Amino acid sequence: MRLKAAGAILIVSSMLWVEKTHAQAPEKLSVRVDKTSPKIQPTMWGVFFEDINFAADGGIYAEMVKNRSFEFADPTMGWDDKQLDGSDASLLIVNRGNGSNARYASISLKNGKGSYVLINEGFRGMGFEKGHQYNFSILAHTVEGNVKVKVEAVDEKGKPIGHASLEEIKGDWETYRVSLTPTESASNGKLNVIFEGQGKLEIDMVSLFPADTWKHRPNGMRADLVQKLADLKPGFMRFPGGCIVEGRDLANRYQWKSTVGDVADRKLIINRWNMEMKDHQTPDYFQSFGLGFYEYFQLCEDIGASPLPILNCGMACQYNSAEVVSLNQIDPFIQDALDLIEFANGGADTKWGKLRAAMGHPAPFNLKMIGVGNEQWGEQYVDRFRLFSKAIWAKYPEIKLVGSAGPYPGGDLFDYLSKVMRDEKASLIDEHYYMRPEWFLKNVTRYDNYNRNSSKVFAGEYAAHIDDKTQKDTHPESHNTWYSALSEAAFMTGLERNADVVQMASYAPLLARVDAWQWRPDLIWFDNLHSVATPNYYVQQMFSKYKGTNIASVLLNGKAVTGQDSLYSSAVFDSYKKQLIIKVVNASTTPRNIELNVEGSKGKNGNAEWIQLASSDKLLFNSIDNPYRIHPETRTIGWNYKKQEIKLESLSVNVLIVSYTEL
Repeated sequence: MRLKAAGAILIVSSMLWVEKTHAQAPEKLSVRVDKTSPKIQPTMWGVFFEDINFAADGGIYAEMVKNRSFEFADPTMGWDDKQLDGSDASLLIVNRGNGSNARYASISLKNGKGSYVLINEGFRGMGFEKGHQYNFSILAHTVEGNVKVKVEAVDEKGKPIGHASLEEIKGDWETYRVSLTPTESASNGKLNVIFEGQGKLEIDMVSLFPADTWKHRPNGMRADLVQKLADLKPGFMRFPGGCIVEGRDLANRYQWKSTVGDVADRKLIINRWNMEMKDHQTPDYFQSFGLGFYEYFQLCEDIGASPLPILNCGMACQYNSAEVVSLNQIDPFIQDALDLIEFANGGADTKWGKLRAAMGHPAPFNLKMIGVGNEQWGEQYVDRFRLFSKAIWAKYPEIKLVGSAGPYPGGDLFDYLSKVMRDEKASLIDEHYYMRPEWFLKNVTRYDNYNRNSSKVFAGEYAAHIDDKTQKDTHPESHNTWYSALSEAAFMTGLERNADVVQMASYAPLLARVDAWQWRPDLIWFDNLHSVATPNYYVQQMFSKYKGTNIASVLLNGKAVTGQDSLYSSAVFDSYKKQLIIKVVNASTTPRNIELNVEGSKGKNGNAEWIQLASSDKLLFNSIDNPYRIHPETRTIGWNYKKQEIKLESLSVNVLIVSYTEL
């Protein structure tokens, strides 16, 4: 979707037609623009990243080899082997017994005949595109003899579609590189590493990346997925989660210091979603941390998002082990938070700032906020939050701290934490709601009466969930229905109308593989070669690309439009771009006529640009096979500031862009 920057924008939750109708008297909406309107934070709409659904390894991190360093619990998981043409060979996995990357493979070729092949299956296969370059690398050294190494891309049937040979491997451990270019495409191919000759060779860090990564960075990120994030124009990115922060127990928690420095030295751990979901277990789900905190910060910088790292506060997931570190042993956890700020913002003369500079980023990352804990609750969390906030604000008083309101949008746990976090003066309170679409429609006024002079709100995780009884389609993407997106759009008008209280919001989760997911719905679905934006993605994009600078108001009979006759609306204006942005949702199955007039602006009549997202089918969804069943469409209409009549199509979301001269 291509959107013009000029003009003011109206997001209308329904297809809008300019034709007049006499069948129904129009609802009269008054849009009021005020110079003293509350400001909207640049961080208003963002993205939430968690390594769930193979979002990192096998997803946005473009490494194609699974278990590249033989560090999985089963060291040969993802690998197979075969001997061809009389070869007599053996494979031995050696464990050094210490270090982050303790294992390597030792290959012995005994008779000099044929070839020995190690086969890597990739993450549910490997995607190869015809004519595209793929870069192979391997850490290796020859113990004895003369062993030659070749690499080969094969398709689903095992047919070779690309090959290359490495230079002679000799001497001590060294990284060897070669590139191959497939002559055919394959969506579920494999990689063959072929050994010939006679002797003994030791190998580690067997790797294959597409050359066409995001910004063409070697060993970088998958370009199409990052592009979809960039196209959202997010104001912030929350990482690395999510429950991934906590771990099932503290030993399995996310520790940022293990994710920086040389990739080969980063300590692999099991992903906490590996066995979490009984119906979607993934025993091959690990975290290599090739995508680590440095890469997260770099990604935030690339897409213009303010980083929001969430750190473990000495508590494992309370749904699992509920393990906590004792308060007299909490100091290392707090020190991790202080050191992270130094890593992000410190000068090159500091310990952690020096590491950042050595990794390639001398300038600070300009970190402004940190989350203390993910979704914790209870007095034990409050005790730990107090210790973190005291230490962090003593050294870095400018850092905003995000506190948890627990896993639910209401109830005793929520009420307790919501009050205590305000008493503790948390900068933002993280509220989560995974609820049915009807909940979102009914809770549009949730923040209308929140205290304006207390802690602000971070709507950190939300998505409208339907059940299998509602949606019987078997596609993984099928729970990202149009109606779920529509209900979120209605709710988001309430967030936007209260942007002086709700200063950050993010849909969750962000990414999911169609063949390796644990949780749905998700914002973006993908396989080895393709990705698809959901209707929910397009709703998020409509709000995030046009968040404006100040709140305007939309009134129906003198009141905010919060569901009267299934209409929902909010408005903002952009004082820099001279745009007025009105968002209206028609959640009804009946088309609606409205009459818009703008008060307080000297805008000139003329043309408006209209972006609309609509479908009469509530269960419609986009899939890898059919990615554009529902997507925004743009057109130009005439605009009259004093009286603009519009027909809203049923069940739809639209953006109308109108220019003005001054406020």
